[in-house]
Amino acid sequence: MQNKKDNKPKDLIFKVLETDTLLPFVMKKMNGISRTKAKNILTGGSISVDGKKVTKHDFELQPGMEVKIGRNQTGEVLNNHWVRIVYEDQYLFVVEKRSGILCNSPHPGEETVQSILNQYLEANHQRCHAHTIHRLDRDTSGLLLFAKDKKVALKFEEDWKKTVYDRRYVALVHGEMRKQEGAISSWLKDNAQFVTYSSKTDNGGKFATTHYKLLKVSNGYSLVELRLDTGRKNQIRVHLQDIGFPVVGDPKYGDGDDKIGRLGLHAYKLCFIHPITGEDLIFETPFPKNFEI
Repeated sequence: MQNKKDNKPKDLIFKVLETDTLLPFVMKKMNGISRTKAKNILTGGSISVDGKKVTKHDFELQPGMEVKIGRNQTGEVLNNHWVRIVYEDQYLFVVEKRSGILCNSPHPGEETVQSILNQYLEANHQRCHAHTIHRLDRDTSGLLLFAKDKKVALKFEEDWKKTVYDRRYVALVHGEMRKQEGAISSWLKDNAQFVTYSSKTDNGGKFATTHYKLLKVSNGYSLVELRLDTGRKNQIRVHLQDIGFPVVGDPKYGDGDDKIGRLGLHAYKLCFIHPITGEDLIFETPFPKNFEI
């Protein structure tokens, strides 16, 4: 009897012959598919360049590079308002969550990113559960990691900084920044009301550093890229308040002015070494449209 696996579509592999960018390259190689469909393939994590997953549409290709377009690995498609699967394999998920939903919750029955993924796993007859690797605030959107096995989740914890080597956010903030880049460092500690306070001297809290880079300034607002040396609770929101540029739509660490109908914070980039396969995985999502200034 012929193995059923032989009938499955094979990965497509192409050599780059001349300088190009990834999105138009994929469109040409896939027999002129639409721009939207090519973008969906990219953001779905199915494309790698020289063995590294790439989701950036304008990634520059050079002659000699190898582009692999993988077949879809999943059965049931997750169709959910709150969560989009960016990448999935037998060990883990990379997902993008919308603003307004918790990553997980101790209250049974509450809809969270974790509960949505567990329903998806059950629908696909995968005998596993989603395990939280890191979190985003309810009102922060962006990229998240979940493991399908507790052992895989623990591998990330064993050496977080080496495994997850780059995480970046973009924030829309009040005020027009003049400084192009810098770093904010302080000790962060919660009070009894779970409000995080920042101190330049040791207040018994946890030390945190946030690096920022100005992207754009317009009409009383600034768009800022942020990179964390540490991942403390509310770190970005508190540190931006410290330097006088609170995040738009933040009632807790700003004035709550809601220009865009949500908190102006999005986790747009996630880079990590796969703890099982050793692959270097790089993911990016577009900035939310309402962050444009």
